[in-house]
Amino acid sequence: MNAESCPADSEAKLRYLQAAIFPAQGGEPVRCLETHMSWLLLGRDQVLKLKKPVRYPFLDFSTVEARERDAREEIRVNRRLAPGIYLGLLALQWNEGAFSLVPEERLPAPGQTVDWLVAMRRLPADRMLDDLIGRHMLKPSDVDALFGVLVLFYRQARRCPIAEDDYVDRLRAEIAADRDVLTLPRLDLQHVDALLKRMERALVLHDGLLRQRARERRIVEGHGDLRPEHVCLVDPPVVIDALEFDVRMREIDPFDELSFLGLECAMAGDAGIGPRLLARCADALDDHPGSPLLQLYTARRALLRARLSAAHLLEAQVRAPEQWLLQTRRYLVRASDSLGGFGPGDGH
Repeated sequence: MNAESCPADSEAKLRYLQAAIFPAQGGEPVRCLETHMSWLLLGRDQVLKLKKPVRYPFLDFSTVEARERDAREEIRVNRRLAPGIYLGLLALQWNEGAFSLVPEERLPAPGQTVDWLVAMRRLPADRMLDDLIGRHMLKPSDVDALFGVLVLFYRQARRCPIAEDDYVDRLRAEIAADRDVLTLPRLDLQHVDALLKRMERALVLHDGLLRQRARERRIVEGHGDLRPEHVCLVDPPVVIDALEFDVRMREIDPFDELSFLGLECAMAGDAGIGPRLLARCADALDDHPGSPLLQLYTARRALLRARLSAAHLLEAQVRAPEQWLLQTRRYLVRASDSLGGFGPGDGH
């Protein structure tokens, strides 16, 4: 098709995007942030996301077609809680020895599409929930506005007809995955086995409550990763970065998700946000799952975050190992605190 073949490496694509799409404005350089699955190019008013051609046990982005499907799903699931932020798809094309970027609505175009990008409106960093908590600038009216958005979202969310056994088995599988990582001898996490046994006892004790949540169709297609760094308190608030690559990770009890947000707000420095949101959402949704289930959900989320933090310590090249070890231990303490009534152990 082209006289010169397209360079397959991602570095060439990133160089083009940085140089041609986001030229420096007012001396401010374009920032490129890297995650396990994507590169984010931050311009003054817009952000472009280019997915990495990676393959993990839980996802496969190794082909252009797979990255396109995921980009489309990312836009769909995120427009539910962030309307106006996810602008659309851009086709990265190669034609006559050069790259070009074409909005989807202008396709077909003469070039060959070699990748896809998600275009987003850039949000103000100083209005992100984690930043406001860190600067002690969060106002009660901010939490009220977030409450309004989340209640409406959960009222309208698709109900997921998950079988009782399937719902309980998913939670058990998560704890088994936590055990596989957190009990590795090289991590030397003292008392973690006792903590995991307490979690397993809690799952057995509250098996009936969990099954009731599935039986009553309380499970919805939620966000999947409701953390303060994904919440922007503009007017109205928006929530970005929903988990798009596996619908099962979005099939969730709203109070599991809200417990997770409360846990993360407490980790960031404000332990009052979670209880306030949980109580108000329970009243607004006419759904009061009870303290034992909320504690169970909080503990399971803390263990998940401990596992993800510890996983950084298992990489070939570990950046800031003390940071990840400290974070792992902090989450284990949170899990232990939430499991206070399920046997001895300090979780350190």
